[in-house]
Amino acid sequence: MTGSYCAICGEALLYAAKTAGQPLDGRCRLCRLAAPPFERAVAYGSYDGALRDLVHLLKFSQVRPAAQVLGRMLAESIAALDPSLPSGIISVIPVPLHAHKQSQRGFNQADLIARAALKQLSRSGHVKKFELCAGALVRLRDTGSQIGLTRHQRRQNLRGAFAVKDATAISNRNILLVDDVYTTGATASECARVLRRAGAARVWVATAGRTLRVSNFFVEPDVSEGRDDEPGMTEHSMAEPGMTEASREPTIGIATHVG
Repeated sequence: MTGSYCAICGEALLYAAKTAGQPLDGRCRLCRLAAPPFERAVAYGSYDGALRDLVHLLKFSQVRPAAQVLGRMLAESIAALDPSLPSGIISVIPVPLHAHKQSQRGFNQADLIARAALKQLSRSGHVKKFELCAGALVRLRDTGSQIGLTRHQRRQNLRGAFAVKDATAISNRNILLVDDVYTTGATASECARVLRRAGAARVWVATAGRTLRVSNFFVEPDVSEGRDDEPGMTEHSMAEPGMTEASREPTIGIATHVG
């Protein structure tokens, strides 16, 4: 293992315990138990400090110039991901807002950040590879605020919330799903699942910010992996009633994180 993040979802890893006969492959416990519907998720940095302030300025104070700064951050994470992407055109799809929420806010922050990122990438020769496909994915219902919900609750809340508007537009296409912040991965996973079911070839995820929490990396083979009372377990394996994500898993202040 190199680094301290899951090679798939980007979760921060606490330790590495080798399982019997299996090499360390950089995946967190959750990604080993059930692979997500996307290939990899990358982010520019930890969702705290100045990055968090920028997101709040854009989303809640309608300070649109913040999208340009966040777009440059997103462009850096996409550029770092680029060497591992397949050749050919990559369709860039911003995570959609519900029409009512977008009407209230006046814009979709993911769309603004994606456009700013692609503009930045065009200056460094990436423009021919990435093609914005805004509107390909739609949000059918307003899922409301997900603050305080566990990963399982978020997943249930998002079921049936997204749909592909035109399947022919994404059929056999490689997709880069973009958003402002990756929290538990529930939104990214649901969007990727819907895109894959509609015919997309493969899906990657890129965001400006990432909520980083400590995750157990592997469990030694002599420990009962499925026990609810296993010490040190995180939300990767269980959710305790009445506990929010903030109280259950401490965030880690990382200046820059890609992958």
